Amino acid sequence: MTNQDLISLIDELRALPKENEWVEFKTGNVTTNEKLGQYISGLSNAACIANKSFAYLVFGINDDTHEVEGTNYKFKNRKEGNEELELWIKRYLSPSIKFDHFTCDYNAQHVEIFRIPAAIGEPTNFKFYPYIRFDSSLTDLKKYPHYLRAIYNSQTDWSAQIVDKASIDDLDENAIKIAKEKYKEKNTNEPFYNDIDNWSSKTFLDKLKITVDGKITNTALILLGKPETAHYLSPAVAQITWKLDTEEKAYQHFNMPLYTEVNNVLAKIRNVNYKFFPDNQLVAAEVIKYDTEVILEALNNCIAHQDYSRHSRIILTEKINKLIFSNEGSFFEGTAEDYTAGEKTPNKYRNKWLADAMVNLNMIDSLGYGIHKMYKSQRKRYFPLPDYTKSTRDSVILEIYGHTIDENYSKLLIEKKDDLSLTEVILLDKVQKDIPINDEASKLLKKKGLIEGRKPHYHISSSIASATGMETEYIKLKGIEDDYCKKMIKDYIVKFKGGQRSDFENLLDDKLPNLLSPKQKKDKVKNLLQSMKREGVIFLDKTFWRLNNE
Repeated sequence: MTNQDLISLIDELRALPKENEWVEFKTGNVTTNEKLGQYISGLSNAACIANKSFAYLVFGINDDTHEVEGTNYKFKNRKEGNEELELWIKRYLSPSIKFDHFTCDYNAQHVEIFRIPAAIGEPTNFKFYPYIRFDSSLTDLKKYPHYLRAIYNSQTDWSAQIVDKASIDDLDENAIKIAKEKYKEKNTNEPFYNDIDNWSSKTFLDKLKITVDGKITNTALILLGKPETAHYLSPAVAQITWKLDTEEKAYQHFNMPLYTEVNNVLAKIRNVNYKFFPDNQLVAAEVIKYDTEVILEALNNCIAHQDYSRHSRIILTEKINKLIFSNEGSFFEGTAEDYTAGEKTPNKYRNKWLADAMVNLNMIDSLGYGIHKMYKSQRKRYFPLPDYTKSTRDSVILEIYGHTIDENYSKLLIEKKDDLSLTEVILLDKVQKDIPINDEASKLLKKKGLIEGRKPHYHISSSIASATGMETEYIKLKGIEDDYCKKMIKDYIVKFKGGQRSDFENLLDDKLPNLLSPKQKKDKVKNLLQSMKREGVIFLDKTFWRLNNE
C-alpha cells in the first residue's frame, strides 16, 4: 500500500464513531511483546464475529479523540530475546495467519498499522490460548462458548445442512400448497409457469432451493416443517413469541411452519387508525397504526438473519405505542444505517440457504431494500422511523412506532412532504428521539428552519406558524400539553374530592385545540383519563374519578 493509501485507510478508521471490537487505537510505546500477540489473537477472532475480513491495530491515534498524535512504537526494531519480534509472534500464532504491518507518514506524524485477517473456521490462538476483544477490553474467548461456536461455524451454513432422519412427510402439506401458489404469482412471466402445477412436491422444493435432491434441510423445517418435527432442529429453536405488554398482559408461541405462522402472528397485533391534525390543513390525516407490510418485513428479517446457534426464539413485544422485534445475532454485514437509503447490497448472509429460499418465496428482498422500504413506509405515515439503537453485539432489536413522539415531527412530514429529503427526515427523527447529530447536520436543519435550540439540546421547530405570521393561532390550535391537562384534572379531583367525565370536559373545553370537533374534544378527555388510570394516578368509582391515594 502506498503512503496515500495508508492515509486514506487511517481516515476511514478515524471516522468510526468509536473504537470497536475489530479496531484498536494506541498512542505512545506502551504495548509489551506479549500483549501485542494477545491483541492480534483477540482482534482476529473479533473480526470473525463481526463478519469483517480484517481487524486493525493502529499506533499513533488517540482512542478518545481519534486525532493523529503519532507514536514512537517501532515494530521492526523490536526483538524478543535474540529473535525478531515478527517471527516470534508468528511462531506462537495458531493456526498460522499472515498479518500485515505498515508504517505511514501522516502529516509528519509516524503511524504504525497492523492489518489482521479474521479467524476462519477456528479461533486464532496466541501461545495456544484464544483471546477476543470486546469494546476496548481484551478477554478470554473461552468464557464465551457461543462466540467459539460462531467462529468454528464461520465456514458452515447451518441453514443448508441436511437433516438425515427427516423426510418430505415431515413438511406441512398446506404450507407447501400455499408456497406453490405464491411462487406461481411471482413467476407469471416465466416460461415454466404452466408447468408449476404439474411439479411434484420434491421437484418444487428442489427448485425453490429449500431441499437438496429431495433431502430435507434445516431451512425446509424452519419454513415448512410440521410443528411436531421441531426436535429435528434441537437445540436450535424455530419459534416466534408474541408478547402483549400493555395494561393487559398476554403471550403466545408460534411454531413451525414459520412461512405461514407469520400471518398468525400478524393477526394478534391490535391495529387501529391514528389521526393527525396538521396546522395548515382543516381535515385530519388518518393512517393505520402499523403498516402490515412493515410488520411482515420485520418478522421475515428476524427469521432470515436469526443466529440459530444461539438456541433462542424470536420475540415480538407489543407495547401500547410500539412493536419491538428481537432476534439473536448482530447485523451480519454493516449496520442498519447502511441500508436506510436502499443503496447498499449485502455481499453475504448468515443463513445463505435460508435467505435464498425466502427470496424465492418473496418473503424478503435480496438486495438490501427491506430496511429502506420500512423507512419509506413510516415516513409516508408520518410516524417516527424504525429504530435499531437498542441493538447489541449479540442481538438485533428493532422498534416500530405506532404513535408520535413529537407532534412537530409528524406535522412537518405532512406539511412539507414534498420538500424534505429522506436524509433530512432521518435527521429530524434523530432530533425527536434525542439522538445526537453532528454539526454539519444541525447547520443543514437550522438553515432550513427545521430545528431550534443549542447543541446538544435541539428540538423540532414550530417556525412554520411564525413564518406565516400565525403565532397566536398556532398556539390556539396546538392547545396545551397533555401533562398540563392531566395536572388540571388532578387539581380538580383534589379540590372537589372527585369528578365525572363531563366535569373534565367542561374544564378543558377551551384549553384543547380549536381545530378539534366537540366529539374529538370528548374523546381527548376520555383518553387523558384512561392514561392517568394506567399510570396509577386515578381510578373510576362507579361514575366518579378519584385519586388512588385518597
